[in-house]
Amino acid sequence: MTNFNNSKMNVDALFLGPKSENAVFFREMMEYAVTEHMHWRSGYHPEDPEYVTTVDRYAPEYRDTLYRTEGILNQLSSKLKTTSIPWFSPRYMGHMNADTLMISNLAYVMAMMYNPNNCAQESSPTTTVLELEAGLDLCAMFGYDTNQSWGHITSGGTVANYEGLWVARNIKTLPLAIAKHPQARQLLKEDSEKALLNMPTSAVLDLIDDLKKQGLFEEVRDMTCRGEGVEQGKLGKLLVPQSKHYSWMKAMDILGLGQQNIVQLPVDASYRTDTEQMRQIVFSLIEQGEPILAVVAVVGTTETGAIDNVAKLIELRRECEARFGVSFYIHIDAAYAGYACAMFRDENNQFLDYDVLIKRYHQEGIFPSDVVWPKPEVYQSFKALQEADSITVDPHKVGFIPYAAGAICMKDKRIVDLISYHAAYVFEEVAEKGRKAEKQQNVLLGSSIMEGSKAGATAAAVWAAHRLVPLNILGYGKVIAAGITTANWIIESINTCEAFEIEDRKFEIIALPSPDFHMVNFMF
Repeated sequence: MTNFNNSKMNVDALFLGPKSENAVFFREMMEYAVTEHMHWRSGYHPEDPEYVTTVDRYAPEYRDTLYRTEGILNQLSSKLKTTSIPWFSPRYMGHMNADTLMISNLAYVMAMMYNPNNCAQESSPTTTVLELEAGLDLCAMFGYDTNQSWGHITSGGTVANYEGLWVARNIKTLPLAIAKHPQARQLLKEDSEKALLNMPTSAVLDLIDDLKKQGLFEEVRDMTCRGEGVEQGKLGKLLVPQSKHYSWMKAMDILGLGQQNIVQLPVDASYRTDTEQMRQIVFSLIEQGEPILAVVAVVGTTETGAIDNVAKLIELRRECEARFGVSFYIHIDAAYAGYACAMFRDENNQFLDYDVLIKRYHQEGIFPSDVVWPKPEVYQSFKALQEADSITVDPHKVGFIPYAAGAICMKDKRIVDLISYHAAYVFEEVAEKGRKAEKQQNVLLGSSIMEGSKAGATAAAVWAAHRLVPLNILGYGKVIAAGITTANWIIESINTCEAFEIEDRKFEIIALPSPDFHMVNFMF
């Protein structure tokens, strides 16, 4: 992503506004988006005649069809205006949603007119590349090495969570498949089932490289759960906090892993996963000889916006590897708060030290002097995200992108080999400035992800937003900080509000104090 100084960015100029304050600009740009497409059509093969003549356009049936089109759109507009949810209004606080960036709406419409399908690059030559760039933007924000990582857009956090569990499942069964293959088993240092089911993710991915060198990878891959299915209960437990999204229940069902193999981790008084109880549960499972398929942490729960202590989870995995020789996959469900990672990064994508961060927030007016965010443990959680194996994040939540725009980022792109049904990339050597370079040709996203056909317009919306609002302290940092500041103000206002009466009943309104992020919970 291009680095530039965004210090003069005005947050109010990014949105259409609660009263359509930026209507003139938005209308001009929307007309530009549509007009450009129409120019493209009319200029495509200029030697061709018009297929619909002036006489055709004035025929009664032709005019009647246009009138009926207009009438249906009038009906739709009426329905939308009378029953839609006013996400744009500061009066509406019923869901974890808000207004969307003008640039993402405009980019979506602009790309939508071309109707690209990001399943394969041949049907989306522009937007497939934009999707890969947007995926790497997010990988960089989380601290992944963009030369080694992989990210792409999904329809939402649910599908992203499915993909995280999908790769965790396939990784878990690869060592078992290697042990069954007469030529490949020599690659294993240990071949006991216990050792094979408790290998670190990185060690399993290294075995992929070894298998490829021997030309055995595809044979062995067909012997994993992908080819032979899942033996009931074989792969162990999925540990998820009580604050989990319901997509994890669905994922265990769809992937044939069984909901009975979910272990729920208790939450503490701050609604985060209780790290001490998590530690005890993990040790207990290890002592029982029960493998752990994966552990999930939530960064921004759907009920309270709580941010689990990711740093403690990473420490726990290291301890398990050192003490017991047991490891497990770590997935972060950061669908809600993942974009807040941008608030910790400077213009060069460096993760700022805590004291420097707080100082910059106040010096540059990102937060008022009386707001100190984040809590130190929340800071450490965002810093530790780079150690997770995969991360779910939703651009259509705190990325302020229109639906449907989820995403998943994976630390090591070798993971894709375990789920892909075609080479993830086909490379062609091309001469470039006197040297040979690799150019991506015919990328088939659909063969390497859970979805098939998918709107390229979504990729354009995410990519354009990242270009205008960089994933750093002066870009998304400014936008998200405005929400946190408002949340703090609302909580303070609620908690200093006097009791009031309605029909002889007296009510107090009390807010949950000091949230990890910007979700406001209150009760009467």
